[in-house]
Amino acid sequence: MNRRDFLKNSTLGAASLSLLGVPALAADTKGSRLTILHTNDMHSRIEPFPEGSGQFAGMGGMARRATLIQQIRAQEPNVLLLDSGDVFQGTPYFNFFEGELEFKLMSQMGYDAGTLGNHDFDNGLEGLAKQLPNANFPFLIANYDFSQTLLAGRFQPYKVFTKAGHRIGVFGLGIEMAGLVADKNFGKTVYLDPIATARTTVARLRDTERCDLVVCLSHLGYQYKNEKVDDHKLAAQVAGIDLILGGHTHTFLDAPVPIDGPNGHRTLINQVGWSGINLGRIDYEFERKSRRPSVASASVVPVRTA
Repeated sequence: MNRRDFLKNSTLGAASLSLLGVPALAADTKGSRLTILHTNDMHSRIEPFPEGSGQFAGMGGMARRATLIQQIRAQEPNVLLLDSGDVFQGTPYFNFFEGELEFKLMSQMGYDAGTLGNHDFDNGLEGLAKQLPNANFPFLIANYDFSQTLLAGRFQPYKVFTKAGHRIGVFGLGIEMAGLVADKNFGKTVYLDPIATARTTVARLRDTERCDLVVCLSHLGYQYKNEKVDDHKLAAQVAGIDLILGGHTHTFLDAPVPIDGPNGHRTLINQVGWSGINLGRIDYEFERKSRRPSVASASVVPVRTA
């Protein structure tokens, strides 16, 4: 079964799961279920792409996504809704409202957490600070040090969510902004090495916070041919991350990609394009006794007008 076949089968059997390197659970060991929904690189796409936009015409937009999320929440009792950055920039809505509408609509949709992308600094630290009160969910970022800026104390590196009795650790990593973002827009923000930061954060989530599942919201980018840190390098070098939900490179994946990391740990990477064209969904099942998570299903849900 290739990755396109994976997409066609929203509920995976044992053979499908073994391709991801995640053992399938026997029916009599199944415990609680967790549904993770995710987006990345929304780029202020409030309305669907208009007619004449080629293959994306009628796709994206927040109203249809809100309906899909509402439908899934009505079916699943334990849902986490996450975003991997670049909420801002891309349509006149951002030019006129400077991110206010994006954060308010995400709050209405019930996002649980997000991380920061480079375009979220397009109006500078002041512009981001101005809009933060419009978000009723946290932005998680472990490798940006804001202590010398006006955003000191406004972000946390990670958050632990409890769903169906399981502890889910979620942390964020951002891309290096020097050379990508105007210096004045990030000021004295200090970029910390994402690999070293991830190792420290994952150790804390596993050992101190006793998390059963660890998720990274990454705006590093999917994969580069040079030495620049990306999601593939992160997964290969940091043990203990179960799932990387990526952004920045606008990569359309048909299904999560498995990467073998240190100590035999296997990490899944997923990314769902840009502009809210797709909503990613990954369902986990937790074994009752071991509390070990396994993927039950994974799918990409197109967001289009009826």
